[in-house]
Amino acid sequence: MSETPLSPGGLVTLSCILEVVASKPGNVHRGADFDDVTLVDFTTSAVMLGNVIDGGPQNSVGETVLQAVRSNLDIVGTNTNLGIILLLVPLAKLVAIESNALLSSELILKFLSELSDEDGAKFYEAIRLANPGGLGTAQELDVADVTAESVDLLAAMELARDRDMVARQYSDGFQMLFEFAVPMIERGRELLGGLTEGIVYAHVALMAKFPDSLIARKCGPEVARHSQMLAAKAMEALTIDSLKDVSTRKNDYWQRVSELDFWLRSDGHQRNPGTTADLIAASLFIGIHNQIIKPPFR
Repeated sequence: MSETPLSPGGLVTLSCILEVVASKPGNVHRGADFDDVTLVDFTTSAVMLGNVIDGGPQNSVGETVLQAVRSNLDIVGTNTNLGIILLLVPLAKLVAIESNALLSSELILKFLSELSDEDGAKFYEAIRLANPGGLGTAQELDVADVTAESVDLLAAMELARDRDMVARQYSDGFQMLFEFAVPMIERGRELLGGLTEGIVYAHVALMAKFPDSLIARKCGPEVARHSQMLAAKAMEALTIDSLKDVSTRKNDYWQRVSELDFWLRSDGHQRNPGTTADLIAASLFIGIHNQIIKPPFR
């Protein structure tokens, strides 16, 4: 495998920008802001994160996560990218060490298993600083425990995996992204005509397969399941139907994506499928590094 021409931080920034500009339903994108956070905020966060990663190559994963959250709060003033930070910092640190190696679940799990309890404590501090919506409490290894000076990060992520899709990636070595999300980006790109369309397709496919855990935390499991049902209807529109030609199926799909988008935005941005968007950014990083997703990125 040839080495990517981008630095680890540069690849993080590119992945974040490709994700946020795509018109994914329910999210900020180049055609839609929220009242309190905008495309400029997300692109600023993307540049900041790449800079923190490349600017501290000697820093541990935990320290880099904490610095990224602090820098983002200083520059943007709000939590725009905690999930992305938690997903992309370990990937970027791994790529910095194994620049010529293909990313894989096995390689990621080995790398994560070597993180220290001090890394875990810094993760917890970063999460408390970012103060994500709907965080709640846990009976064991609660992130709100400010007295913890050492945290078994993988044990904490395993405890949270059923209620948080980011935590699940730590438990599974990002398996969901390798086996489902990255292939869906490429499938959508081929089916619908471009990378942006492929990103939207993968985002809707993920929502249809896995209820977004941010929606579940903020609005409850019933709302999350309803969003999953609407996403599944959009995906069903593209299934082969002998009575409809390809053009009609694509039109039906985009109409249902639009309906999903309208429903997700009809309660402020409480129904924002933000965790799914974070997973898409990490999928882009993996896909580009492994040369599955290739330029030009149009």
